[in-house]
Amino acid sequence: MLEYKGLVIYKHPQVYEPAEDTFLLIENLDIKRSDDVLEIGTGTGLIAVCAAQRSRGVVATDINDYALQCAVKNTITNRTYNVELRKGNLFKPVQDQKFDLILFNTPYLPTNENEKIDEELNTAWDGGVRGRETIDRFLDEVSDHLKPNGRVQLVQSSLSDNEKTLSKLEELGFDAKITASEKCFFEEIVVITAKLK
Repeated sequence: MLEYKGLVIYKHPQVYEPAEDTFLLIENLDIKRSDDVLEIGTGTGLIAVCAAQRSRGVVATDINDYALQCAVKNTITNRTYNVELRKGNLFKPVQDQKFDLILFNTPYLPTNENEKIDEELNTAWDGGVRGRETIDRFLDEVSDHLKPNGRVQLVQSSLSDNEKTLSKLEELGFDAKITASEKCFFEEIVVITAKLK
């Protein structure tokens, strides 16, 4: 269990534990009270809980069953009843829906085959060989799930080519920039905020 700004968050050994990247996104959330929010890869649900306190509601997804169980417990414990949890990969659970804001703490670590672990937890950080496998799939679909003037906030690392993400977002019609960053060991973690033009 961890406590964060008055919230009680239960953890699970097969679920990514909130860390520097989680807190960096929470501290830089660009949320309006009227927003319908989607969070992809919710993990413990901490970001969803924080977003739900400041928005109309949150749909939070994950492909890890343990994460969804953990997030259910945490949304109930923290009385954020405007969070709806769904199982699935990327945008599959919200195929026909559009949101004002989409949040994603991406799996951004470059990971070779011999670095993978045979556990649910692997999906939390495994970004493929270049660290961009999931990021690029996310970017390919994100515009289809945003309302007019919609926004995206995603977390990634200097190890997974921030400039490539910024230029891809610009190509997709977003005004995109790095709005927060933090040095962590051998990398820099960033929050990229993008708004549809």
